Amino acid sequence: MTSQRTRDRMVARLRENGIRDEAVLAAMASVPRHIFVEEALASRAYEDTALPIGFEQTISQPFVVARMIEAMRAQKPLVNVLEVGTGCGYQAAVLARLAKDVYSVERIATLLEKARSNLRPLRLSNLRLVHADGSLGLPEAAPFDAIIVAAAASGVPRALLQQLAPGGRIIVPVGSGDQALCLIERTATGLTEKWLDAVRFVPLRGGKQ
Repeated sequence: MTSQRTRDRMVARLRENGIRDEAVLAAMASVPRHIFVEEALASRAYEDTALPIGFEQTISQPFVVARMIEAMRAQKPLVNVLEVGTGCGYQAAVLARLAKDVYSVERIATLLEKARSNLRPLRLSNLRLVHADGSLGLPEAAPFDAIIVAAAASGVPRALLQQLAPGGRIIVPVGSGDQALCLIERTATGLTEKWLDAVRFVPLRGGKQ
């Protein structure tokens, strides 16, 4: 259940469900999702479902990960990327296969250490994990050409918009009850907004713990 063949079947399902970016599909084929979940759940790692990772957090279903990254990437090479909500580290690993530099921020210190442990075997030298309040972004590493938020906000945090480079894109789940993906791009004339799929994420919280 944790073989490359199982991973390839997951990618085939993503393709059938409309994911077209071959670079995203290749990145997801190369990351062993089962190492990011508890051993008892490893046999379910490649199902298209969210799974618990402790601390009232989840690993997002593969389709949502692929959909968000595909929309944010827009077929362009990614250079400096910020992920808000490291969680177990899976999405950060996929992003590291697609970008020159990835910064991933997590507010829960114990969860961040778990992600570090999960990621260690992959030896991703272009990925940096930071214990910080993700709603404030990471000003010292800005600007970012792409920002992906793995928790639902009531509105797009202003700090994240300020750290978006010209031409950059941010994708974030928005809503407290019903949620949908919001894709924002910084253009020469200002910010453009596009609404995508309905989703279900844990809420974005401020502060560190």
